[in-house]
Amino acid sequence: MLPLSAATLLGVWERGLKKRPPERALALLESAFPHSPPEVLAEMSIGRRDAALLMLREWAFGQAITAVVACPRCGQRVEMAFTTSSLRTGAGGDVVSAEVSLAEQGYEVRMRLPNNADLLACADLDVAEAPKQIFSRCLIAASGKENDHPISASELPDEVTRLAIERMAQADPQANLETELCCGACGHAWREVFDIVSFFWTEIDAWAKRMLREVHTLASAYGWSEKEILDLSPLRRHCYLEMAGV
Repeated sequence: MLPLSAATLLGVWERGLKKRPPERALALLESAFPHSPPEVLAEMSIGRRDAALLMLREWAFGQAITAVVACPRCGQRVEMAFTTSSLRTGAGGDVVSAEVSLAEQGYEVRMRLPNNADLLACADLDVAEAPKQIFSRCLIAASGKENDHPISASELPDEVTRLAIERMAQADPQANLETELCCGACGHAWREVFDIVSFFWTEIDAWAKRMLREVHTLASAYGWSEKEILDLSPLRRHCYLEMAGV
């Protein structure tokens, strides 16, 4: 995996502006793994994908992460502060295409872990329907308690499906990051999901717009091309911006 240069990151940002989150994630991976076919990258488990994105984020913007969320009870803004290291479960980089199984209520279920292609295929579904559709895509085989004949995902009891989805989440912990928060205003405690794709993209969007302003300023002041400016280190760009009166 390669770090993303300023020029590469700008290119990913431009291509991903009108894309959905799974497409943005894949665009980042394609740039970081230039010798891997897109279809192979799309089949990474979500945990392995997110572990790679977490590393790319660390290389691009550092280890510290700060975010603000609204308390679900009173609406007060609560700050989250942690590091990329604290978000690593230690399992994400090792999970590739592992199968998981479940024996429940007389049913035997085998499934693979969800991947980016699954998320993209279900991206337009509502939050209640998407997990079931993803599970259906990931189902390898299932048999009923009355016989050993294969059955489809739709034939499984809702409770068995729910437990199977939970089993997949437990098998890929890097894909299901949560942090514990407590509101200082009302005392409400809850667990907040951390979505590296959305968070990283929000940072990239703000960075790209700032970078384009810097390119405009330095190009106007010195007549340099965009490539010449992007090839400068952040420190040198900052020094030149100061000398340009910014």
